[in-house]
Amino acid sequence: MNSLELKAFIRKHSSLFWYIPEDKKEEISHEVLVEFILNYGSMDDVKELFRLLGMKRVAEIFFQSINKSERRTGNYHELTRHYFTLLFNRYAH
Repeated sequence: MNSLELKAFIRKHSSLFWYIPEDKKEEISHEVLVEFILNYGSMDDVKELFRLLGMKRVAEIFFQSINKSERRTGNYHELTRHYFTLLFNRYAH
């Protein structure tokens, strides 16, 4: 279950989750949230995500997702995957 602060963050960025019904958006998984914010959010959005979930938790979700399967790896843009792999390897481990 997402915290009230996280739900407000999701509402603020609800246009990113256009394919999810409005009444389900606030309950999206952290995996979906991380994927869409890292791929499509601004750097301020990424910083806010780090503040809400913590950089280490975001890094865990990111690495679990890209290591799950080739298809899941493809969910991240190549430059996004490369940048955040470098960032998390340096600052989250």
